[in-house]
Amino acid sequence: MTWTQDLIVVLAGIGAGLMNTVIGSGTLIAFPALLAVGLPPITANVVNNIGLAPGSLSGALGYRDQVPPPLRRTLTLAGAAGTGAVAGALLLLVLPSDVFQAAAPVLIGVAVLLAAFQPQLNRALLARQKAPSAHAAAPLTVAVFLTSVYGGYFGAGQGVLLFACMSVLMRETLQQVNGLKNTLQAVDNTVSALIFSFTAHVDWTAVLLLAVGAMAGGQIGARAGRRLPAPALRGIAVGVGIAGVAYLVSS
Repeated sequence: MTWTQDLIVVLAGIGAGLMNTVIGSGTLIAFPALLAVGLPPITANVVNNIGLAPGSLSGALGYRDQVPPPLRRTLTLAGAAGTGAVAGALLLLVLPSDVFQAAAPVLIGVAVLLAAFQPQLNRALLARQKAPSAHAAAPLTVAVFLTSVYGGYFGAGQGVLLFACMSVLMRETLQQVNGLKNTLQAVDNTVSALIFSFTAHVDWTAVLLLAVGAMAGGQIGARAGRRLPAPALRGIAVGVGIAGVAYLVSS
């Protein structure tokens, strides 16, 4: 890649790492940027997954003080997230590449809608937030597993899906839910990244550039991102996501 393309990937990593930590949907920035510099869709997805994993870890560390007890629940949900990540990553590796290329525009389109309507979703969740029933633990574990399968396969909008499910099934504040969400997303991304590292074709130069940007963006999101105007970040994600859909459909 040229130095201009290198810079695009680094900046995309910063934007994606910041967005994943603050509101989710960072893949809507990173994946189209990787396509724009010439990577094939599946290679771009693998690079996106591996490259954003350090940013997810960085963001999770920045939010670690918001992860609510008990530790036993966190470990159980982390196990579900890791198992789901394995299943999603294996689906990407086993299914024909044509399946992913056909599904990618649809998946990005769904993620764009989730990002665009996240404020309305948050208000609805906040209005409904109450103590969960005694049987909420099992649905929560299943929800984390299923969203992690999606995250291991593609991941755009996974954070929004995970946040929505957890907000309905947990009684903690939204900030605490977000803290736990960041932890589980980091587990999902890390596990699938490890699988892809040993089993898929990886453009390691692009991974390194994206990872450097994502780690910086994750720290910016954890420290200052909560003060940034969410509508502006969301607008960028939606616009880039729409451009990504248009590119995939036309190519």
